[in-house]
Amino acid sequence: MKAIIVIPARLKSTRLPRKVLLDLGGKPVIQRVYEACLKATLHHEIWIAADSDEVFNVCRQFTPNVIMTREDHPSGTDRIAEVVEKIACDLVVNVQGDEPFFDAGIIDRLITALQQSDAVMASVCSPVANIEELNNPNLVKVITDVNNNAVYFSRFAIPFSRDREVEDVSVYKKHMGVYAYKASFLQEFITMPVSFLESTEKLEQLRAIENGYKIKMIEVKGIEKGIDTPADLELARKKIEENGTV
Repeated sequence: MKAIIVIPARLKSTRLPRKVLLDLGGKPVIQRVYEACLKATLHHEIWIAADSDEVFNVCRQFTPNVIMTREDHPSGTDRIAEVVEKIACDLVVNVQGDEPFFDAGIIDRLITALQQSDAVMASVCSPVANIEELNNPNLVKVITDVNNNAVYFSRFAIPFSRDREVEDVSVYKKHMGVYAYKASFLQEFITMPVSFLESTEKLEQLRAIENGYKIKMIEVKGIEKGIDTPADLELARKKIEENGTV
């Protein structure tokens, strides 16, 4: 099965404009992400999905595998689907363009999970670290069945503890927004109408669950935080400098 990695690279990010092109230790952020993905072993190709000529031209300086996509996609999934329409593959892993310290081993685990499962999607979770994370609606929680398929995603602390206060938050799982898709399903997914659960929670992955599809979850200890703010960028620069990464 041909597996590709796609890294969407949007120029007009909201909280940190032009972040994929910002300097991180002498290289643009998007190049750092690309080089992190190169450490995976089970993929066949890595593609960057650009939404502007500027991003396209910068990326072409370090890889020929850049593809121009529409600027007006309503979601990252739609952008990935456009890439899959143009590049034949069986599986696609979506890695965000603002995660320069991404653990490439997760990519291999996602690919393996889809190859060995009848699920149409795979994603990542890790234990909740503290009560603040559990109660933070910006941090999505997920519950899984005995086969590690997602049962539900929510901004609420699920499952709700009816009879007592939560004592061990680590039994709760937080969702990390890294996805792998079977390419055939991806084209079907973007034609489905927005579902009730999706529009209520504002979580796109619920569209698949509400329509009866499986999402296989893999659990990791944690994922390095992406770059969303100027403070995140400064922390990333310090990490690059301290580690002597070139």
